[in-house]
Amino acid sequence: MGRMHQPGLGIFPVWLGKSRIMNTNTSSVNVPQAAYGWQRILLATAFIYPVWLLMVGTFDPAELSIGLIIAVLTAWLSKPHLHILDAIKWHPAIALYVLVYVGVFLWALLRSNLDVAARVLSPRLPINPAIVEVETHLRSDLGKLLLANCITLTPGTLTVDVFADRLQIHWIDSTPGRDMTHATASIAAQFEYYLSKFIK
Repeated sequence: MGRMHQPGLGIFPVWLGKSRIMNTNTSSVNVPQAAYGWQRILLATAFIYPVWLLMVGTFDPAELSIGLIIAVLTAWLSKPHLHILDAIKWHPAIALYVLVYVGVFLWALLRSNLDVAARVLSPRLPINPAIVEVETHLRSDLGKLLLANCITLTPGTLTVDVFADRLQIHWIDSTPGRDMTHATASIAAQFEYYLSKFIK
């Protein structure tokens, strides 16, 4: 991945993202910073464990137990970097937005695969590769990371570098003279729109 110059910013649920919370008597109480570390570890474990289950493809009790241990250990070892998860926007519709985003990504993946296959099979090999820049309004490291990887996983485009609010992309067929606005609209706009619903 490229350089990430801006620290990940964002919000957890109220009980995760504040250094002080209000009790029912409106007096404030301090929340130990260590508590946020364990909450991040639990959240990371919740992301990692399903990946393990998908990889092993079984619900054998031994595999489930080993997977849980590995997920917790991996999350714990990653603790210094888990602040990146603070960029998640927590709201009641987050699950819906994530599902919509996955659907949009899979559709773009299918279309781009067919497009690249058609170019490869064409006798004329209609490609015009170039390095272009696209602009992103996502401000967190997590948002830029997800956007860059979505672009890279889509055949025909490859993220070369990330800096500030710009991504450098190797594009298989860049029309000569196309500016950053058009490149952004063609490559990143739809991904960014749906990512921004649940990532800062």
